[in-house]
Amino acid sequence: MRGILGVAMNARRQWLTLVVIAAVALLGPGTQGVADGAGARPNVLWFVVDDMSPDLSCYGGQRIATPHIDRLAREGTLFEHAFTTAPVCSPSRSALITGMVQTAIGAHHHRSGRGVLKIELPAGIRPLPAILQDAGYHTCIGDGLGAAGDGRLGKTDYNFQWDPAIYAGHDWGGRKPGQPFFMQVMLPGGKLRGESLESIRALSKRAIDTFGAAVGPDDVELPPYYPRDPVILEDRAAYLDTVRFTDAHVGRVLARLEAEGILDDTVVIFMTDHGISHARGKQFLYDEGTRIPLVVRGPGIPRAVRRSDLVVHIDLAAITLGVAGVACPPGMEARDPFAAGYEPREAVFAARDRCDETVDRIRSVRTPQWLYVRNFHPRRPLLQPNAYKDGKAIVKRLRELHDSGALDPVQEALLFADERPEEELYAWPEDRHQGRNLAADPAHAADLASLRRRLEGWMAACGDRGPEPVDMYDSDMAVYLEPGRPEVERNITTMKAWGAAGK
Repeated sequence: MRGILGVAMNARRQWLTLVVIAAVALLGPGTQGVADGAGARPNVLWFVVDDMSPDLSCYGGQRIATPHIDRLAREGTLFEHAFTTAPVCSPSRSALITGMVQTAIGAHHHRSGRGVLKIELPAGIRPLPAILQDAGYHTCIGDGLGAAGDGRLGKTDYNFQWDPAIYAGHDWGGRKPGQPFFMQVMLPGGKLRGESLESIRALSKRAIDTFGAAVGPDDVELPPYYPRDPVILEDRAAYLDTVRFTDAHVGRVLARLEAEGILDDTVVIFMTDHGISHARGKQFLYDEGTRIPLVVRGPGIPRAVRRSDLVVHIDLAAITLGVAGVACPPGMEARDPFAAGYEPREAVFAARDRCDETVDRIRSVRTPQWLYVRNFHPRRPLLQPNAYKDGKAIVKRLRELHDSGALDPVQEALLFADERPEEELYAWPEDRHQGRNLAADPAHAADLASLRRRLEGWMAACGDRGPEPVDMYDSDMAVYLEPGRPEVERNITTMKAWGAAGK
């Protein structure tokens, strides 16, 4: 009986394979990508992590071990120069799930479209899960732990209107027999450490209980614009422990895939939505805010490869469609770096706009040699008033040190200058903390002009939606003010006063 059943199941698998091959062939020549060398219809699993830079041992980090993410890199492809198009959650995730840069789809202001006024995607733009559902995939979003998890849908945070039906559930366990799945495992990452000293210390205690020891202040390396103050060091140590917790979660999901016998039928992608949440990190277009890890492993993916070409996080949409054998929709900006004939990007772009109640507008272009940043509100300080950031223990401490005159000139200049330059130019491969602005150096005038033109050309080409209309700002701020938050109300008043003054 067992032999007859095995023959029947094998015949069914062969029939399904033939059906899939025929379906992929009907999709036409625009479908060539990872799936060409991977067999029929692999599963795709994304790890998307909050608030975390490439502080992993596979990226050269020496303070902590990340064995499970290192395994993905060892058995797959690691991108050394991956960047997000937005350094804050909701614009980044809105771009990621559509394969479109957020400024092109009107989703570039953080937590926008949450009030009375809504944001609709432009005609022809669809979220990736909807496209994959049409291709027969089971789409799900959760923690990747199945029955052992909490059963909730994972973080979405999209700024546009979308149909919850694009997700069939929280886990791939609910799919039909033989159905491929697209799973997004959403992890809190750097958010695990919280904002207060109490939460930071609680995370460190949890690390001791889990790993036997926590990262200590002596294990911490800081950029030169952060002082080696006890609060700053405690926070960074706890952040490194959040990386360890993230790696452990990745390990549990990989173990589940192996136990179910589907790891080698699944393309696994690890990335973060943006860099570490810190004063000059999250919300800003320097490496600390936009550089992310990106590791891909699975059928059809080159093993033990490190790539140094520039990629952006929205490229995951094109990679995933390539895996599924589905053509990218016309106009999608994502590119599949594994596709036949792929030509590496000559430049990548990023944008920061309103974050919560705080109005800003920054754009950047990055080439293999240069990072050019354009500040559209140069008369405003880098650390504008912002309830979210000002509520963090680390930013409170930085402001205390600034007020007491305890910061050195570099820290004062890069964190607390009253104004910003309109243009910034950094030789980022050497100046990894972007501390030396070369925009005023006559020796680089030609480079500056070339990058300025390139940025302006990109903004025009993508239809950059620019500043937020006043009525939309007011609509979203009504939501922020609902719990009764006087600090937000004060900041809104400041934003409007500065705007009226042309600042």
